[in-house]
Amino acid sequence: MSTISTITIVKGSVKWSIALSILMLVAGFLAIAVPQAAGIAVNLLVAWLLVFSGGAHLVFAWHTRSTGGLVWELLLGILYILVGAYMLINPVLGLASLTLALAIYLFAEGVLELILSLRLRPMPGWGWLLFDGIVTLILAIMIWRTWPSSAEWVIGMLVGISMLFSVIARLMLSLAARRLLAKLA
Repeated sequence: MSTISTITIVKGSVKWSIALSILMLVAGFLAIAVPQAAGIAVNLLVAWLLVFSGGAHLVFAWHTRSTGGLVWELLLGILYILVGAYMLINPVLGLASLTLALAIYLFAEGVLELILSLRLRPMPGWGWLLFDGIVTLILAIMIWRTWPSSAEWVIGMLVGISMLFSVIARLMLSLAARRLLAKLA
């Protein structure tokens, strides 16, 4: 692959990254503007994913019934379906559980972003990833400290804020890559 075609590919990737940043920006503002709706939407999405995953486990159990794991796969499939159905029937209670799970997720994301930023340290824009990791860790702690009393709005609001900071980090990295490409061209 020649240098020109590699630069062309990277330029296209940078354009797509900037476009994705703009879409994420709109989604982040919507999640902040209507946090209850965003939280319920996340809950319903996860609930349906659990129901479909439970169905997949049941199908898998049927197809692999001769291997000896039939009972466990059936129990796992039923568990997924029951939890998903419960979240569909009781979205507010499901939202409280998701709020705690979100705190754990954001904590892990923040730690991984901190590690990634330190690995990218000599590259331009690495500080934005460090900043994103710190903000994400703060959000995780905020969720954990207010759980379960604020479960109704916290998912939508904090996911929206996290999305905005991720957008800023992605956009700054994309712009730094575009400046670097301009120097190479």
